[in-house]
Amino acid sequence: MYGFPSFAQYQGSKGKGSGRVSPRFTPDDVHYESRKSNPSQAEAYGPFVNEELVGEALQPIRDKVVIATKFGFDIDTETGERRAGTNSRPEHIKRAADACLKRLRTDHIDLFYQHRVDPEVPIEDVAGTVKELVAEGKVKHFGLSEAGVQTIRRAHAVQPITALQSEYSLFWRGPEAELLPTLDELGIGFVPFSPLGAGFLTGKIDENTKFDPTDFRNLVPRFSPEARKANMVLVDLVKAVAQRKSATPAQVALGWLLAQKPWIVPIPGTTKQHRLEENLGAVNVELTENDLKQIDDAASRLKLEGARLPEAALKMTGR
Repeated sequence: MYGFPSFAQYQGSKGKGSGRVSPRFTPDDVHYESRKSNPSQAEAYGPFVNEELVGEALQPIRDKVVIATKFGFDIDTETGERRAGTNSRPEHIKRAADACLKRLRTDHIDLFYQHRVDPEVPIEDVAGTVKELVAEGKVKHFGLSEAGVQTIRRAHAVQPITALQSEYSLFWRGPEAELLPTLDELGIGFVPFSPLGAGFLTGKIDENTKFDPTDFRNLVPRFSPEARKANMVLVDLVKAVAQRKSATPAQVALGWLLAQKPWIVPIPGTTKQHRLEENLGAVNVELTENDLKQIDDAASRLKLEGARLPEAALKMTGR
């Protein structure tokens, strides 16, 4: 079970920009990145742009990387028109898979996630469709994102789930109650997104930070100026540990995640080479049992403010 890459292998592109840009890597650079890379995409990022960029960059070394992508939103597979809500009808999943394969310039997808659970389609039908894609050789492994534990169990009974994505960090520890025990029981790997709290745990953001008007964090309750000011106590905690460990706050936040379970593979997104190297440095941060206890004891006394997502987005999670 846990047929899953390590954190050092999983660093890669998870950018969600909509502008088409040329790959910034030379073939040698891409090879260097790929030794530590399991790129995570989705048709929704762009839409399509992220997959096209990664497909172009990694085509020369496809046999050296593991590529993950997602389906599940109601996106026209030809035009990219984004309609409201989700769409995991079997025929749409199959069209989405073929379109993803074309954009990624590959004959198989290593890990195919359902981006969000579709309340209109039984999860057994979704898992059964992916099972057919596995049998056809188009998909190697099945994943879910932001799914509830009962949905995970039902899907896993039809087609084994390799990985589950959801948010998890010192800034959001909701998965600890039910999700992590379920994944451990079933032998499913966990891929926490926003492991740095959407940048908050890096210590580079405070109540005075101004986000670009298009930045999603403008809509997130925990990123209101008032919430950021209140939540700086958590950043101060991470900074204090980082100073003792001669590390950066980001490395401590990632190191804490890596210390939770051996089958947890956080995916911090970045567009900057030096941030990629900084994130990879988290594997060298040694947090002892005493360090972890001190962090947990201190964090448990903190009262953090603000929901992790806007209400509409939260309604699409845990289903």
